[in-house]
Amino acid sequence: MAGQDPKMRFHCVSVVPGPNACEAARLGASVRMLSASAPFLPLPDCTTPGECVCTYRKFGDRRAGPRRAIDKGMSAQRWTERERRRRGGRRSTDD
Repeated sequence: MAGQDPKMRFHCVSVVPGPNACEAARLGASVRMLSASAPFLPLPDCTTPGECVCTYRKFGDRRAGPRRAIDKGMSAQRWTERERRRRGGRRSTDD
């Protein structure tokens, strides 16, 4: 991965089931997989491989939606108790 565009390091795909899709395709629709490790279509468990019209939807990242508290509108400060550390150091010359 050296020299690779950082945006493409976690490029992923998910299955877009076609009409009359098999159970394997419908279950895989909600799962994001790294592009390099995604199976070929039709999926190995496909019950109608000769009629399969499923495709992949591409994403720039495996993560979906906001992950951090600040992204979700929550406080980024995790500790809500009173600060008990003293400001100065142990030496008399410390402020």
